[in-house]
Amino acid sequence: MVWFPVHGLSKVVRIFLSTDSAAASTLARARFPLLRKGTDRRIGQLEEGIQRMLSGLVHVFDFSMLDLASCSAFQRNVLMEEATIPRGEVRTYGWLAGRMGSPSLARAVGSALAGNPFPLVIPCHRTVRSDGSPGGYQGGPSMKRSLLEMEGVRFRPDGKLLKPTL
Repeated sequence: MVWFPVHGLSKVVRIFLSTDSAAASTLARARFPLLRKGTDRRIGQLEEGIQRMLSGLVHVFDFSMLDLASCSAFQRNVLMEEATIPRGEVRTYGWLAGRMGSPSLARAVGSALAGNPFPLVIPCHRTVRSDGSPGGYQGGPSMKRSLLEMEGVRFRPDGKLLKPTL
């Protein structure tokens, strides 16, 4: 996680996920070269929440720790709608666009989620393509599938989600 004081408060500006080609810490240093390890109790609680979530426990995150001001209004709306998708359930990009009143903007919703600066905390892995394939993810397709499986989502042998899950 990368965080900076914002108006006297520490806010998370970006959460990096490791990928097949780079560790999260390498990605963070490339984007924020002056990054230094710091301590903040609330940031530590957010990190603990992520660890609990990754160990399979339900955790409700405090979004006030996120610097959503770095997102466009459209992306903020997408991310907040995304955050309402319950653990263990998935929705499609088109469904999410429809919920926002713009059913024709499924691709724009996908782009907004692709740039989600707060993966895991805002669970963009819970949105999939309309054909049941998982779609992209910042941490790579295997990470998206693993996160969904950890939440109880099941896949067919061809890699698509079981329809009752959608």
